[in-house]
Amino acid sequence: MKKDLLTLQDITRDDLEKIFEISADMKQNRRTAGRNILAGKSIGLIFAKSSTRTRVSFEVGVSELGGYPLYLDQSKMQVGRGETVADTANVLSRYLHGIVIRTFSHEEVSELARVATIPVINALTDEYHPCQLLADMLTIKEYSGKVDKSIRLAFYGDGRSNMANSLILAARLTGMELVIAAPAEERPREDLIAGADNIHWEVDPVKAAEGVDYFYTDVWVSMGFEEERARRMELFRPYQVTAALFDKAKKDAKFLHCLPAHRGEEVAAEVMDSPRSIVFDEAENRLHVQKAVMSLLMGDKA
Repeated sequence: MKKDLLTLQDITRDDLEKIFEISADMKQNRRTAGRNILAGKSIGLIFAKSSTRTRVSFEVGVSELGGYPLYLDQSKMQVGRGETVADTANVLSRYLHGIVIRTFSHEEVSELARVATIPVINALTDEYHPCQLLADMLTIKEYSGKVDKSIRLAFYGDGRSNMANSLILAARLTGMELVIAAPAEERPREDLIAGADNIHWEVDPVKAAEGVDYFYTDVWVSMGFEEERARRMELFRPYQVTAALFDKAKKDAKFLHCLPAHRGEEVAAEVMDSPRSIVFDEAENRLHVQKAVMSLLMGDKA
């Protein structure tokens, strides 16, 4: 792997298989696998956005690997008062053995990684969410036995969101077929889907559901977009994942969501709370894939 994980463009298919292998071992042997791989190391967790799964999974993950997780509220750091990202990167590189950051600007994370001499993991920006996609792909592998061109996944909602962008990169990495069901106003980025025959944009939510193995959606109003709530709620209303859509999908189709979920908005409660929903397996896998990534980037043999 490269020094950092900022997007899925930073890993190869071989890297992905290695992450799957390590994740499976850490999941099966949670008490022992990788137990001391971060022994004596301190990992800084910089958060500018509220978090449940990301913060808990990374703090627990660092601890289970034998390291010390240091939570840093970005609003209370000097970078929140005007210190440059470069200066922050230089200082933290002398204190820490790795950085995990969850913030708004992807450019800020890229600058942090460019200057830092220690590994940086993107735990979410407004443009990308690679750790979530690693958990998603591990979950698909657990249920389907593979993640390749035989898998058809449909994403419903904002085609330009960090989740849509990351799913596109995941499809390019694995070859799985991706259909993004989104209105024209929020269609996928052309620079990301250009030249990819396995990635399609579909305005019609019913047509997008045909032959689907996995449905995926995300909240319609992400952090930082609250002022657009009324517009987005109206725009995406036709793209709610409902039980009716499953009639067009494969018989054993499953439902994925990166959480938190808003029942009655992006997903119907009857879908979210049904046996089709595997969102909590998916959420659990955040812990295991992130431990795998940290072991590869920040471990004693990294």
